[in-house]
Amino acid sequence: MTALIGGVRRIAVLRANALGDYLMAVPALEALKRAYPGARLTLLGTAWHAEFLTGRPGPVDDVVVLPPISGVSTTAIGRAAPEGLCEELRGREFDLAVQIHGGGRFSNPFIRRIGARVTAGMRAPGAESLDRWVPYTDYHHETLRFLQVAALVGAVDGGLEASVAITPADRAELARALGRPPAGLVAVHPGATDPRRRWPVERFAEVADLTGRPVVVTGTREEKDLVMGVVAAMRRPAIPVVGALGIGGLAALYECCDLLIANDTGPRHLAAAVGTPTVAVYWCGNLINAGPLSRTEHRPLISWTTACPRCGAGGVDPGAERCPHDESWVGDVSADMVMEQVEDLLSGPHGGKTE
Repeated sequence: MTALIGGVRRIAVLRANALGDYLMAVPALEALKRAYPGARLTLLGTAWHAEFLTGRPGPVDDVVVLPPISGVSTTAIGRAAPEGLCEELRGREFDLAVQIHGGGRFSNPFIRRIGARVTAGMRAPGAESLDRWVPYTDYHHETLRFLQVAALVGAVDGGLEASVAITPADRAELARALGRPPAGLVAVHPGATDPRRRWPVERFAEVADLTGRPVVVTGTREEKDLVMGVVAAMRRPAIPVVGALGIGGLAALYECCDLLIANDTGPRHLAAAVGTPTVAVYWCGNLINAGPLSRTEHRPLISWTTACPRCGAGGVDPGAERCPHDESWVGDVSADMVMEQVEDLLSGPHGGKTE
């Protein structure tokens, strides 16, 4: 079904996870906003969503910060949705509630409890149904998956790539932390939540040196060892930025860069969303779900490793138990492969930003 729903004044959308997850959902959020331009769109998210999105131009009008709820806003078990929260959400009288969070085992019952007139979302085998739903299957790009959900309620006019507006507060945060970034800056982000997605720091350092550009290496406080590992391995000086910027300030920094070199991680999506070209190393399965959808300014390098480098346990079956090893699964991507794409982007029409 693609019919618009009449009389929609308030929309709730559940997407309560990390930075890259949110950015891959932005095209669907924008499609919903265009389809229902007079409706208020509320994101059911987490504290970082509220901090980042409050006052920022975009499809989200406000954020409800969810407490830890198992399968909804935390991976911890035994955290049920408080009845007081559900009562509060019912009091908002949402006309439409959209689940673009996951397969629906936990999220669909939660969406039903908030009492929207119409519900729509995704459904994995065995999960509770919503009023309108699409199957949740493995190896389906997240952005396309979410746009299919938006189409269920008539939101079919949308782009494929996320965009994020930079605010004066973002640029002021960057200026306080780093001053004015140098021209021609290249960013490197060596972190990723899953250690198996991390390209070796020595190769990041090698490529960063070969650019011949000023280099900034970014990371969270938890990624300090990775950031400093790249800086220490480089032959040229680089600027480490570890936990010094919020997401808005990081977006402003990436806006100043000619290129980001990274793993498959949220900051890659952030750089792309502010218009900065990216070169990133992806494991083959993750590329299907979360890779860039265009190749003009975004170049993924693909690792075809399909088994754990230490024990040989297979990794292509999403239902298989994960082995306990955290060795990189993307080590078969060489520095030469990455550098070829870096040089192409930095020397082409996309490689020198003009102010």
